[in-house]
Amino acid sequence: MTDQPPVNPYTAPVQPMRPEDEKLWATLIHVGGIFFGFIPALVWYLVLKDRGPFVRGHAATALNFQITMLIANAIGVVTSLIFVGVLILAAVWVVVIVFSIIAALAANRGEAYFYPLTIKFVS
Repeated sequence: MTDQPPVNPYTAPVQPMRPEDEKLWATLIHVGGIFFGFIPALVWYLVLKDRGPFVRGHAATALNFQITMLIANAIGVVTSLIFVGVLILAAVWVVVIVFSIIAALAANRGEAYFYPLTIKFVS
């Protein structure tokens, strides 16, 4: 007899992704954040986190950024009763678009990217 654990027939082994697939998914995670907020980063972090370190790093980075921007949006909505909230909401919108495009380009080149001014929730 061998001392191997029993094999679960209901789970498939996790296959690592090819580097070009990791770059594609990392790019799509950042671009998805422009249109759908934190949802693409959260879904793909949960689905792809075990498929490769590159895509896991980009998904975690994008998720941290999108959660930080969600908090900034909430602050903007609360303070929109005074004019400052409208400026905060506009600034967050511009920051999300600009930094997400920069991150997507870095991911497409195969480089790591870390958003500035981001609170680290997920590692």
